[in-house]
Amino acid sequence: MTEVMNAPVARFRVTAEQVTEQAPSRVVLVRPHQFTPNPETAADNSFQQRILDALLPSAARESARRVADAAYAEVTELGRTLERLGIGVDIFDDPSAETPDSVFPNNWFSTHPDGTVTLYPMYAENRRAERRGDIVAHLQETHRVRRVVDYSSAERFGEYLEGTGSMVLDHRARLAYACRSRRLSAGLFAEFCRDFGYAPVLFDATDGDGVPVYHTNVMMSVGTDLALISSDMIRDRAQREHVLGVLRDSGRTVVELSEAQVGRFAGNCLELAGTDGRYLVLSTTAEASLTDAQRETIAAHCTLMPVDVSTLEAAGGSVRCMIAGNHLPRR
Repeated sequence: MTEVMNAPVARFRVTAEQVTEQAPSRVVLVRPHQFTPNPETAADNSFQQRILDALLPSAARESARRVADAAYAEVTELGRTLERLGIGVDIFDDPSAETPDSVFPNNWFSTHPDGTVTLYPMYAENRRAERRGDIVAHLQETHRVRRVVDYSSAERFGEYLEGTGSMVLDHRARLAYACRSRRLSAGLFAEFCRDFGYAPVLFDATDGDGVPVYHTNVMMSVGTDLALISSDMIRDRAQREHVLGVLRDSGRTVVELSEAQVGRFAGNCLELAGTDGRYLVLSTTAEASLTDAQRETIAAHCTLMPVDVSTLEAAGGSVRCMIAGNHLPRR
């Protein structure tokens, strides 16, 4: 029941200057058939809860089928948009009603330029079934996968590390940024960093109500030479200055986001490499929240590419959460 969309190899003419370890030219998407916001993740996802409070009265007037169809269409259109940019897209369908967050695959697996596929332990029990052997098998068939590292057994001990949701990885400078939350266990994060040779940058971040940020990738994004972050959400001054210093020392131009912009998913973006250059892919909600000065700074490094995923944002995640970057070398 899996459908895979592959862009023709002939379309890929990305130059060496455009492709970096940080900006993959291929991605994996999961397209849900039975989308609904996940009640098991609303407890610590304040972004999700605020959106649900706003959207559910109107959503309740629609059938569940219409909502699911809209989510299906948004993933399909995201895939088409990326393919038009010359980015390789593999789309896997999920017909199950038991995995409401399957549209966010970057939480359960990641890929790495050295040929590693990594599997992660998930906090919500109903998210653990998102891990799919057919996706891993497809990657092994089409790419050079030399090993699969599986941390998922940590779930039995109440330890979690939700992939590139809970961590924002700088593959070039070998840095791993992470904010403490229920979805990230500090000891497991340290183990990952040791195993993969990343220097950990661990910090605390909260919203205005003091609720910890549940995933690091909702408040920051690190591209090839650009980083977006809401540093004000790092309330401790020493931690905030340390994180900003590490970002700048790694050669990134830093775009500061407000907490209100994070609430509109401006931090939940991802840099990808297409045929004609690098693109910062984000939602139309996020793009509309940017100031002219922020747009100008971003445009100096990559092209903004907004995509409408408003139905899926009702689940508390946006474009970056929907995209699992494929950093693996091709066969």
